[in-house]
Amino acid sequence: MTKGQNRSQLLVKNILASFAVKGWSAVIVLLMVPLTLKMLGVYNNGAWLAISGVLVWIDLMDIGLGNGLRNAVATYAATDDTAKVKAAVSSAFFMLTLIVIPLLLLLLAVIYFFDMYEAFGIDPKLLPHLNVILDVAVALTCGTFILKCVGNFYMGLQLPAVNHLIICTGQATALVLTFIAYLLGSRSVLAVVVINTASPLLVWAVSAVYTFRKRYPQYSPSFRRVDRQMTRDLCSTGVQFFILQICGVILMTSTNIIISKMFSPAEVTPYQIVYRYFSLVLVVFNAICLPFWNATTDAYTRRDMEWIHQSARKLNIIVVLAFVVLGLMLVVSQPVYHIWVGSDVQIPTGLSASMALYIFILITSFRYSYILNGINVLRIQLVFTLLATVLFIPLAWLACRMGGTTTHLVLTMCAVQCPGLIANMWKCRQVFHQQ
Repeated sequence: MTKGQNRSQLLVKNILASFAVKGWSAVIVLLMVPLTLKMLGVYNNGAWLAISGVLVWIDLMDIGLGNGLRNAVATYAATDDTAKVKAAVSSAFFMLTLIVIPLLLLLLAVIYFFDMYEAFGIDPKLLPHLNVILDVAVALTCGTFILKCVGNFYMGLQLPAVNHLIICTGQATALVLTFIAYLLGSRSVLAVVVINTASPLLVWAVSAVYTFRKRYPQYSPSFRRVDRQMTRDLCSTGVQFFILQICGVILMTSTNIIISKMFSPAEVTPYQIVYRYFSLVLVVFNAICLPFWNATTDAYTRRDMEWIHQSARKLNIIVVLAFVVLGLMLVVSQPVYHIWVGSDVQIPTGLSASMALYIFILITSFRYSYILNGINVLRIQLVFTLLATVLFIPLAWLACRMGGTTTHLVLTMCAVQCPGLIANMWKCRQVFHQQ
């Protein structure tokens, strides 16, 4: 069996496994929401959600080192360069530790010197000891910050399903422990915070020990194998991924704020309903296509252009299928909304149509960007993503001020994404058609 066939078989196995694991994850999330709500009540559960929302931002502070590591591992594993893989893993762990120590100290200082009750809008009478809760949450999350690069290591080995499995195991552990705490009569926000931040940390720690002591001891990180040049390379690639991540977060989070400010907070609800409905296609697309990222890295390193061209044709078919599914979802959207959220929320058909178009543009753009990510061609994505981020807010403001609606805002989102899509298509063809 050829290397290309092995790569394709591994790709299919990871796609199927990812679907299974993500289904498990979805069930866990559905069960966790009512459990924590029942355990904490509406007010304290809202406080926990606000705190957990802030914790998500800590993940972004790795300056893209995780994605830099996955590409480095994929590249050096393709050439069986064990020493370089070990140096990449060691350098990534070293750099993440250097980042997290001052980050932790800074966050603890902010918690100590600033009024966190005022920052979160929480009543101290309803939720005492907020600073202690935040200290514990931040400390445990920072521990996970370092260890979660084990998942990037597996993605570099073209095993993204293993990364998903580790994440879901942490979620399942948190669900079980939360249920036990509820049965024992605990109604403490601190207990929920400890369970939900310590569980993933514990699972990542066990996974790290198993990975580098049992499964892949040849890649075990060592301070002596930290390489200065490797560190520079990881940071150089990582910073570009970091900027792309930050721009993506800004584009996604600013829309809710613009709608609330320019129209009404009530208008955010139909927007979110429509986005969550059509983004299901994006979630499925990502589960299918994310494994192509580092499979492409492996193929490109081995100069297996035939496999890359075959994969491109498969991705094109997936994009066409996504278009058909989005069209069908648009046709049945109104009855689906009625069944899902009732008749209290009125959603214009134009908003649904513009959101379907926006999701299709994202899917088509990601079809090319995943391939470019795999071969570290990031600059053109960086330029056009920054351009979209800079243009979106003033264009969105202008559209709203000129009497537009939420539909016009989504169409503005489509417009700023189109140049990046065209650039990604052009760059892919330039890179691979000349091979």
